[in-house]
Amino acid sequence: MTPEQIEQLFTRTDGSYAFARWGRPIVPVVFGVEDETLKVVKGAVEAVATLAGAQMDELDGELGANLMFFFSRDWDELLDVPDLGRLIPDLEPLVGRLKAANASQYRAFRFDNDHAIQAAFVFLRMTGEMADIPAETLALSQAVQVIVMWGDQAFAETSPLAVLPETGATILRPEIAGVIAAGYDRMMPAVASDKSHALRLFARLQGAT
Repeated sequence: MTPEQIEQLFTRTDGSYAFARWGRPIVPVVFGVEDETLKVVKGAVEAVATLAGAQMDELDGELGANLMFFFSRDWDELLDVPDLGRLIPDLEPLVGRLKAANASQYRAFRFDNDHAIQAAFVFLRMTGEMADIPAETLALSQAVQVIVMWGDQAFAETSPLAVLPETGATILRPEIAGVIAAGYDRMMPAVASDKSHALRLFARLQGAT
């Protein structure tokens, strides 16, 4: 990838550059799925965390779990989740906006005092095309999109995943895997708002080849 392509991955619609990685061990929990799907989602999170070199744990001292996946058939179901309104400010207006936009997914982040990722919330409405996506593909895609904070349009045109023609298996695109690993390099900052950060990521990718 070129430095410009990497920069675009973390550029927001207002033109600002914003990168953040997790500042604490990741503790996932999944709501609204059968046990088999739960294992798939947690397995995908573990695989991406291992790639990144991010830590995982069984318990977050503050929230219990800090990476929460909510699967539903209808956005209104979120309003019935106990205490979710305490975690997601203005939950009712948010549900209204998601319904109005006919959205199929939404992600929200919370940040610590250093602006590293403290918690992430993934909401998925499993109807239409979303319901037809294999669980492994959906889980891997969502895990990738919460391992760091990407730009708003990072994967609007190109998925972070690819299908191996030989086997049909879905994998994380190698260049995206490289960017994630570079972002978690212990010499790199957990948070960055200057575009020069993309050049540092590029340099690490070159060093890894």
